[in-house]
Amino acid sequence: MTDATSTFEAHRDRLLRLAYGMLGRVYQAEDVVQDAYLRWREVDADEVDDPAAYLSTIVTRLCLDALTSARAEREQYTGPWLPEPVVADEMHPDASIEETGELSMALLVLLDDLRPIERTVYVLREALDRPYAEIARHVDRTEAHCRKIAQRARDRIGASGDTIDAPPSAHTELLERFVGALETRDPEALTEVLAEDVTHVTDGGEVKEAAKRPIEGVDRVERFLLSITEKTADALQIRPVRVNGRSGLLVLEDDRVHSVWGLRVVDGQIRTIYCVRAPEKLRHLDRPPLGERDRAPR
Repeated sequence: MTDATSTFEAHRDRLLRLAYGMLGRVYQAEDVVQDAYLRWREVDADEVDDPAAYLSTIVTRLCLDALTSARAEREQYTGPWLPEPVVADEMHPDASIEETGELSMALLVLLDDLRPIERTVYVLREALDRPYAEIARHVDRTEAHCRKIAQRARDRIGASGDTIDAPPSAHTELLERFVGALETRDPEALTEVLAEDVTHVTDGGEVKEAAKRPIEGVDRVERFLLSITEKTADALQIRPVRVNGRSGLLVLEDDRVHSVWGLRVVDGQIRTIYCVRAPEKLRHLDRPPLGERDRAPR
């Protein structure tokens, strides 16, 4: 590899996490990073004092442009919109953006309510722990202004990361009980793991049979889950995985990805189930693990 490519590869994983946090889409994040690489190739690297900061600025500004156009796109979207899940299989971890424990599905959903600049500053500061001086350079604002933007974003989210969703350790045991309840179709066991005000959200895109509105309340969600398991018990395989750094489910049909379920856990119970079924948001999961494909920029 050339020196330029070697330098870029040293920062590639971090740039992917940054782009994914800002966009909530895997393929789009990869496209942004690829675009950043092409721009980097046009730069005299010897003239760049801090390649990490320079590349982060490129990716940040590309993402800001993409976020502006994405808001209009989502207004035309069919049903609820959820981010593309990042799924980690313990046997084939995709190191490029698998380390997204700080970017849970629950947090990404909340970030969608922020303005692009608020989301950008929040991700850089709260999720990636970047200093305000660096953030200010990335978004072309003053450091003081970035502090105000970050505070406004935190206020709009209305909670800290721990109250948005429990830490990953709280998910594991609960997931085992949840899967057991689904497999045995035990309504009492489901009631124990589901919060009274649980919500099931399905992003099915154009899939006709997918629920187009959230299902709310433990009784309705329980009936919905039991009906799914009864109809599809022989057709689908459920596999526990890591979804955005937390325990979740990968559902397979004929060895192809059918859906991915992320969980939001609060006070020891499942408060929200995020079911991503839209085929265009799952296509990145049907490709080979990163270790089996070329990582070099295309």
